[in-house]
Amino acid sequence: MYAVIETGGKQYRVSEGQSIKVEKLTADEGSSIDLDKVLLVANGDDIKVGAPYVDGGKVTATVKAHGRGKKIRIIKFRRRKHHQKEQGHRQSYTELEITGIAAK
Repeated sequence: MYAVIETGGKQYRVSEGQSIKVEKLTADEGSSIDLDKVLLVANGDDIKVGAPYVDGGKVTATVKAHGRGKKIRIIKFRRRKHHQKEQGHRQSYTELEITGIAAK
């Protein structure tokens, strides 16, 4: 059984027991959260597709950790103009462990 969920402006294909890193959520570590923006639920040949979301679809997850991703470097450079600018960015994330998938 798997589901396609939407969180943080992105879509993820998840199944029970899987760990995923999503955009930072406001939840404490160890707490359980419900993700109700479920786009698709599939159980073998039984597939339910939402328009845009599945009615009664819910994915429960446990917050394992919060963290920050690897640093990316942004470099802007203009040749022959004595201009160079450097910037760094680290995106915050929340690591979730999927504990249950439900649909009516």
